[in-house]
Amino acid sequence: MAKTSAGRFFEDYTLGQVIDHAVPRTISGGERAIYHALYPARHALYSSDEFARASGLRASPVDDLVVFHVVFGKSVPDISLNAVANLGYAEARWLKPVWPGDTLRSSSEVIGLKQNSSGKTGVVYVRTTGVNQHDEVVMQFVRWVMVRKRDHAAPAPHVVVPDTAPSVAAADLSVPEGLDFRDYDLAHAGEPHRLADYDVGEQIDHVDGVTIEEAEHMLATRLWQNTAKTHFDGTLREDGKRLIYGGHVISMARALSFNGLANAQMIAALNSGTHANPCFAGDTVRAWSEVLDKAETSAPGVGALRLRLVATKGGAPFALRDENGRYLPDVLLDIDYWALLPT
Repeated sequence: MAKTSAGRFFEDYTLGQVIDHAVPRTISGGERAIYHALYPARHALYSSDEFARASGLRASPVDDLVVFHVVFGKSVPDISLNAVANLGYAEARWLKPVWPGDTLRSSSEVIGLKQNSSGKTGVVYVRTTGVNQHDEVVMQFVRWVMVRKRDHAAPAPHVVVPDTAPSVAAADLSVPEGLDFRDYDLAHAGEPHRLADYDVGEQIDHVDGVTIEEAEHMLATRLWQNTAKTHFDGTLREDGKRLIYGGHVISMARALSFNGLANAQMIAALNSGTHANPCFAGDTVRAWSEVLDKAETSAPGVGALRLRLVATKGGAPFALRDENGRYLPDVLLDIDYWALLPT
């Protein structure tokens, strides 16, 4: 009897199926150090225990995107091992901070299925939930992924495409208990810009660029225990290239956004996200943002900024779609998220 697994294919999923993902992960300070080595990440709340304590937290929490990568990575062997591409996200919320020493695990519920017209692949929609050792939900998100079929002749399932919310309402954002920005240190944070300094419709070119290295991408993907074959096995593509993990691009773009958004300290929600075009080693990632909305929160001195963050591999900043509404070929990523910053 074979003891290995080739992973799930499209016809292995059923609507309502709940999958508990293997191998819980205990987080340490090592994840923070490697994360900051992989990306130019330098938001003060995630860099300094003293800054975090002055902001009402017991210490510096683990970066929000570290939590996302770990929870996401747990799901890969069951959801996207045989993926062609991860397509998008919705309704992502960070509900509790994660601290070094916490142990995370995750599960996913299949909430939608749609076979593609080629009959060779289909799209699987899942809601993934990450919990800590106390069974507290630390984050949850919806994502959809294109998965290969094992048997092209297998019948197509009934089409169900979930109706996801276009955005998380500002009133539904989860602010960490104790967070207080009334004595926020702008000098230590690196920029003077508060919530009031941003205008809806304002666009920010983050100026800097980072060329994606094959070795760094492979290290990152292994760090998050992401086993998707398309990121490791160049024989799966006709061009022999290994696809850069989309989360690697998200983290790079978020880190680049520091220049202009240094005080957008915490990600509270991801309203939507699209990997518009593939990224490969050698591409130079740049980023720009657009302010979509502003809101107050109930936490003292804490406001929320809704932002569009776009990662590109060239082209002019602020260019997104062509005249037919399609993403321009240089656009890699388009995400819509809420960040917490001082008022």
